[in-house]
Amino acid sequence: MDPDDLDGGTPDTRRPSDQDSSPANGATTCTVGVSGPPVGTTSRHASLVRLLTELSTERDHRGDPALAFLSQGYRLLEQNSDGGTLGTQYLTMVEASPYGICVHQRGKVVFVNSAAMRFVGASVSTELVGLHITDMVDTGSQDALLARIGSLAAPGSFSEPTEMTLLTLGGGKVTVESQAVLTTWEGKPAYQVIMRDLSTQKAAEAGLRFQAALVGHASDAIIATSPDGLVTSWNPAAEAVYGHELDEVIGVPVSEVVGAPMDPREVVAAGGVVQATHFSADGTALAVRVSAAEMFDGYVLLCADETAQRRAEAEFATVVETLDEGVLVVGPSGRIELANSAAHRISGVPEGSLIGLESRTLRLHDERGVPVPVDDLPSARVRRSGKVETGRVVQVRRRDGAHRWLSLTSGPLMAPGQSVPSVLTSFADITERRAISERLAYEATHDPLTRLANRTLALNHLRRTIADPALTTTVLFIDLDKFKIINDSLGHTVGDQVLRIIGERLRAAAGHSDLVGRLGGDEFLVITTGYTEAAEVRALADHLQRRLAESLTVHGRELHINTSIGIVLAEPGDTRTADELLEDADLAMYQAKTFGPGRYAFYAPIMRERVQDRFILEQDLRNAVAEGLIETVYQPVVDLRTGDMVAVKAKSRWDHPVRGPIDPAELVEIADDGDLLTIIGAEVLAKAAGEISRWRADHDVHCNVNVSLSVRQLGDPTLLQLVQTTLDEAGLGPQDLSLDVDETALKDAADAVDALRKTGVKVTAERFGAGYSSLAQLCRLDLNVIEIDRSFVADLGRSSDAEPIVAGIMAMAHAVDLVVVAEGVETERQLKVLHELGCDWAKGPLVAPPGPVGDLKSAYEHVVR
Repeated sequence: MDPDDLDGGTPDTRRPSDQDSSPANGATTCTVGVSGPPVGTTSRHASLVRLLTELSTERDHRGDPALAFLSQGYRLLEQNSDGGTLGTQYLTMVEASPYGICVHQRGKVVFVNSAAMRFVGASVSTELVGLHITDMVDTGSQDALLARIGSLAAPGSFSEPTEMTLLTLGGGKVTVESQAVLTTWEGKPAYQVIMRDLSTQKAAEAGLRFQAALVGHASDAIIATSPDGLVTSWNPAAEAVYGHELDEVIGVPVSEVVGAPMDPREVVAAGGVVQATHFSADGTALAVRVSAAEMFDGYVLLCADETAQRRAEAEFATVVETLDEGVLVVGPSGRIELANSAAHRISGVPEGSLIGLESRTLRLHDERGVPVPVDDLPSARVRRSGKVETGRVVQVRRRDGAHRWLSLTSGPLMAPGQSVPSVLTSFADITERRAISERLAYEATHDPLTRLANRTLALNHLRRTIADPALTTTVLFIDLDKFKIINDSLGHTVGDQVLRIIGERLRAAAGHSDLVGRLGGDEFLVITTGYTEAAEVRALADHLQRRLAESLTVHGRELHINTSIGIVLAEPGDTRTADELLEDADLAMYQAKTFGPGRYAFYAPIMRERVQDRFILEQDLRNAVAEGLIETVYQPVVDLRTGDMVAVKAKSRWDHPVRGPIDPAELVEIADDGDLLTIIGAEVLAKAAGEISRWRADHDVHCNVNVSLSVRQLGDPTLLQLVQTTLDEAGLGPQDLSLDVDETALKDAADAVDALRKTGVKVTAERFGAGYSSLAQLCRLDLNVIEIDRSFVADLGRSSDAEPIVAGIMAMAHAVDLVVVAEGVETERQLKVLHELGCDWAKGPLVAPPGPVGDLKSAYEHVVR
């Protein structure tokens, strides 16, 4: 049904403008078709206002005040069809109404009251009167509006209250509850509509729904009670916490449903919050925090189940108490509020005595041993930064005097309502761990045998000193002369003890600020920055050598150690690296060895060329040994009294393809440095025994075979087996072999010499007189022959001192029944003097030069008779 067709007539398009039909349009007491109010109507209007005010709150038989108001308005309009005084009453009633009133006829608005204008934001009625009714209604509400109007068939019939959305003049929307009645306006059918603003109601309903949702979804139990403590409300959380359904608890005393005494009035009187133990339906104990507040019709209780929290707190407290790490909580005031047993144990403070102490009373020191300032304590630092600090290492000095190293971790704790945080500090006792770490670091940088600096530490120290532009650095590379003899002949136990003693002496002889190290084996090092002149360094080297040369006794044996020292000076601006300086000092040390034992030498660039040349020569020798290019030659030894060849001395000879014949002494030295001497010595022994054995048989000549033994061979545990195998394969007896040992090695190889002599093999002391020869030594060693060093023989006939020395050596040897052989006889004069002094045997160029075994026959024919 179209509202335009309500009376079957043509829609009225007239829109009043000069004179409105409501007081809002300026006609305070007139209605359509009425020129003014009758006399005496003013007091009646006042009475009607009071009446209508009462009617606005009056309810009809269905309990709806709006419907009662609508009914009254309808009656007034029906009774005022002629525009009489009741029309004026109607206008007064609707203008005083809090409801929005609108009358529309044939689809057009013909009347609105002030409340309706307020709903849609109109200031005067002319903004609305004349509008089509659908212009004021949201499109979503228009169909319902038309249906509602269409349902009103008879005058006085009412529609049901329905929500409707109005459109405001400002473009907004407002929700109202609308009811309509079919009535008459100026004698024609019209619709009177009453509208109630639902905005406040909607907001209240939304608030109530929100509150209900909060209560329904709250995790804490919310219980409402009557003033006498009977349960009136019970949310789902209360069911979950206590295990009682809603219908079981309504009207039941709250103390019964929580399983413990509970008087809401007493909780409120106690401040509104209490801690209590309640019991659920199955008897489980619950730790509950109860908050109570008074309502207009009773009390509301908020019961927070803290059972899990309390259990967690108890478990946490147990864990903290059993930790090996100390735990402290320092409050905002700086006083300790919590301390576990480990904190007392580590700090050395009696149990419980830390609580309440100011944290600054704990004496902390940094890694340098400096006391930690108060403003640098962990609690102070964390409060300033607000950040967690980890891995800080400090030392605590306990009351009992013990020092403990601690590793600290500190972080802020901000409790609700706190403006200044507390600080949680945990600390582990790392004293033992630190000691182990320091020990490992020490062991990584120190020689385990002598406890001196090792190569790593020495190089690091050297790098620091040469980086200082104000320092002159001196490196002294020290090597023990003939230490291999001691180590190989007396064993590593004696050798290790010798190294320890040398290290102690070196440490004592060097300066306090000097670094003393052991590089390995018998190589030591001194790095000093206390000298700037070469003369000062020479004095230091002399001092070190004298101190180290003092005799020492190990396992009952008196030993003498000489040292060779290589020296490098690095002045400011020297561009060499630490490794290069060490290499240069090593080269200088080898140069010192070429001068003889107990010498030192300063580095010179030419030394590097010599070493490189020596290295090449060593590699060539190694190849020559592998290819069998080392030749064995023989030199006759004759009896000066009979002229007979009593022995042949086997020697190694190497003809270098480029350099030619290599000096035998240099060959031995190169072979010794390259660890080839044992290999060459074993080959010479086997070859000489076999060839001389066959030569003797071929020429029916009896002579001994003399072969030199190196120091390395003397220390070889398989030496005796090697000698016996060689003799067996050559068909020689032990008495046919003489093993020649350098005199300087004899004093430290007595055990090896004794073992050889027990096999029947003869032993000769070579180069006798070049070392520390003495009659006592000759008596201690079981020798057969001594060989006078060629340096003494060379001076015979040229130096007046040489003859008495040689005579003395022979006298000592003959005194203990030893045979004396002179080495290196070159002139007739030397031979004559040796005859006169009573020398037994001789060898040398004058007697016969060394040569291959095939030359022995001719050499034998020309030996001295």
